[in-house]
Amino acid sequence: MITVYNPADGSIVGEAPEMSKAEVAQAIDRTCIAFPAWSRRLAKERSELLRAWFDLVKADRRAFAEVMVQENGKCISEALGEVDYGLGFIEWYAEEAKRVYGDTIPTHAADSAVLVVKEPAGPTAAITPWNFPFMMICRKIATALAAGCTMIIKPSEETPLTAYKLLDYARRAGIPEGVFEMVTGNPKEIGELFTSDLRIRKISFTGSTAVGKLLASASGATLKKMTLELGGNAPFVVFADADFDEAVAGAVLAKLRNSGQVCISPNRFYVHDAIYDRFVAALAERVSKIEVGNGMREEFVVGPLVNQTGFDKVAALVDDARKHDARVVLGGKQHSLGGLFYEPTILADIGDDVKMAQSEIFGPVFPIYRFTTEDELIERANNTEYGLVAYAYTRDLGRAFRLSHKLEAGMVIINSGSVGTASVPFGGVKQSGYGREGSYYGIEEYVEVKYVLMAGLNR
Repeated sequence: MITVYNPADGSIVGEAPEMSKAEVAQAIDRTCIAFPAWSRRLAKERSELLRAWFDLVKADRRAFAEVMVQENGKCISEALGEVDYGLGFIEWYAEEAKRVYGDTIPTHAADSAVLVVKEPAGPTAAITPWNFPFMMICRKIATALAAGCTMIIKPSEETPLTAYKLLDYARRAGIPEGVFEMVTGNPKEIGELFTSDLRIRKISFTGSTAVGKLLASASGATLKKMTLELGGNAPFVVFADADFDEAVAGAVLAKLRNSGQVCISPNRFYVHDAIYDRFVAALAERVSKIEVGNGMREEFVVGPLVNQTGFDKVAALVDDARKHDARVVLGGKQHSLGGLFYEPTILADIGDDVKMAQSEIFGPVFPIYRFTTEDELIERANNTEYGLVAYAYTRDLGRAFRLSHKLEAGMVIINSGSVGTASVPFGGVKQSGYGREGSYYGIEEYVEVKYVLMAGLNR
């Protein structure tokens, strides 16, 4: 069995099965065997089953949130928000199942008709991360099932309990075995089984760029469709004309979500020279009032990092910044609670030569860089292999449009620290991956376009 620990105190929360290679292969078989019948179901029937799942989970949203707090460490208010976020995808795709439309095209021959239809891609697989153990599964499985695909999911070994609870409620709602399957065990072994099986027609992966590249390379041998949502190095830009208070609030919201352990978390805060010192002081005042603690408290708190590896990475990046003469305004060390708790940290007067400028921090650290001109800012913001999201605060409408075009990211967020909802396309460019999740663009990733020529109609 896989033992699941609470990162806040190291206690054992539960167990999940460490499946053998044969057991995983059998689950893949069930996924593939279930596809023909599921794909032939009326869109309305698929919609009704997704809606039934939505209703059951929503009725027990607090129970799901508490499981997340225990195995992930995020605070209960965030966990409840994640439940609502994930439910939004089930609800959205329950409706979108009925809106996978084709086309008719003006014919090129007098006795013919040209049709374009969209058909389910086939059996699919997904690999999900630990930082959003509820939402990630909802987003992937709801999209696949709505399109008429079946899906087998491997959740993170850090947070499998939320995943299995979702599977249980799906079964209660009437979603059949095989249509939604779950496996846990050796990640490398499971990944190889997913990528090598010719019957699996698509893989959706959220995780590191390094692992995404391995999966993409392995999937090339069987020419699978892929959706890859990988690493990020998000710039958060504050111009002198920004709504100052909104920018500070947005920075805190965006950065401290899940203790900074989010792919869309701002990694580089660029603040204009004219307001730099004021911004640093205001941010420090606001962040210093936020408590660190166990996530079961009702008010917002910054929770622990998920494991020792994550903690050590954050500590090493902060130490490197210190060696490069960064000024520690706040935090910069393990919290007095000990364990995996790290103090919310603000680093000022930081240069582009520090390691964290090109690394995903994945912790509650605000590195704040100065900039002077818009052109300089755009060049520095784009100086990264990643391109998932970029944030910018400005009241200048022309500048906002220029930034939306020039910032190299799959998502550009102007005057807000919030990114996602079920109705918008989520995804990146460059080394942050390809494909989109959410909105009607997301369901297009799970269908194949078929051209049909009906000739001889006038004979």
